[in-house]
Amino acid sequence: METQPISIKKTAANYGLILGAVLALMTTLMYVLNPDLFTKWWVGIISFLIIIVTGIVSVAKAKGLLGGIMNFKQAFTVYFITVAIGLLISTVVGILIFNIIDPELAAFLQEKTLEMTAEFLQKLGTPQAEIDKQMEKMAEQDNFAIGTQLKNYVFSLAFMSVIGLLVALIFKTKNPNPLN
Repeated sequence: METQPISIKKTAANYGLILGAVLALMTTLMYVLNPDLFTKWWVGIISFLIIIVTGIVSVAKAKGLLGGIMNFKQAFTVYFITVAIGLLISTVVGILIFNIIDPELAAFLQEKTLEMTAEFLQKLGTPQAEIDKQMEKMAEQDNFAIGTQLKNYVFSLAFMSVIGLLVALIFKTKNPNPLN
């Protein structure tokens, strides 16, 4: 019995490494090919979907390893480990790129984000005084600082954990032979 939880955790860790590699590759390719992609909303949607799909595949694989019988805790644990490892690798790559390799890129993206936000608020008809106030508030934040990226990791992990709870509810099964 002890080998099964280890094997599903190993599966989760392997999928977490795969997820981390995919997210790191995406980040690296965006950095190398077109840094403006960091400001595109659809890139975030694609990343979000990749994270969820990888977590679901990891849980499905673990359920197969357990012979189709998986309780809620096992399903959530597999999802959580996968997502935690994947997001951690992605966060480390982001910290390396924006704080060590190319800090100027972080400043460029911060400025671009401010411009895009101001344009969006103007399109919504927001009064200029309110736009100025919002821009001042945003300019004070360093979205690419190590602490901010680590905080974003924690918040992302918490949000993905809520999705993980739903995935665990879907994948959990009752043991038809509870004496085993």
